[in-house]
Amino acid sequence: MLHDEGGAGVPILLLHGLMGSARTWRHQLDWLREYGHVYTLDAAGHGRPAPEELTTEAFVADLAANTAEIIDPMVLIGHSMGALHGWVFAATYPERVRALVIEDIAPDFTGRTAANWAAMIEAWPQPFPDADAVLSFFGPVAGRYFLNSFEYGPDGYRLHGSVATFRDIAEEWGARDFWEQWRAVRVPALLLEGANTITPPGQMRQMAAVHPDADYVVVPDAGHLVHDDQPGRYRAEVERFLHRVLGG
Repeated sequence: MLHDEGGAGVPILLLHGLMGSARTWRHQLDWLREYGHVYTLDAAGHGRPAPEELTTEAFVADLAANTAEIIDPMVLIGHSMGALHGWVFAATYPERVRALVIEDIAPDFTGRTAANWAAMIEAWPQPFPDADAVLSFFGPVAGRYFLNSFEYGPDGYRLHGSVATFRDIAEEWGARDFWEQWRAVRVPALLLEGANTITPPGQMRQMAAVHPDADYVVVPDAGHLVHDDQPGRYRAEVERFLHRVLGG
């Protein structure tokens, strides 16, 4: 499920969020190719089988196996779930990571439940007959995210995975925290938080405070999908960071 998106040089791997897909990064590919050899990955459980155990460690093991052909240390650019998997991967396989971009995710969601959220998803009017129906239901930003993620068939657009799987992935985050893994990360990191974030207040700022080499940026007028809400600002911050960590 590793997709070679072209370019040359330092490997750059893009990791999507929960219920997303590799295609959600398509608007970032052209400019990222200027900085290295770009890859995307469809996470397990998203259009392909999920791990037997829906733990972050199992997803990270899957990530490691599916990127084994990439020999040089990677720049990992992740959104939400993908960013969490990225930093746990960096803590587990430090020799394989050169730098991290973390978009709108925090280490500690303990006490939260995904039950009501999953029930809401179960109530979505699937299949959506066409792209206009998706955009009308979700709005232009989230609608584009789901158009790039859903499976399209003869009857329209549908989720590309099990709601139970998505629910249980999120439920794990409500039962534990990932501060230990974050504190083990030593590579340079860029932390991007939307001003209208879903993350617990102050946690991403604290992530930067306890890290030896982290930049922390709050992006105004952005929600959870920072790279779609404010693509120009997202690009500017990521490019600035890549110039710093890669040179040139």
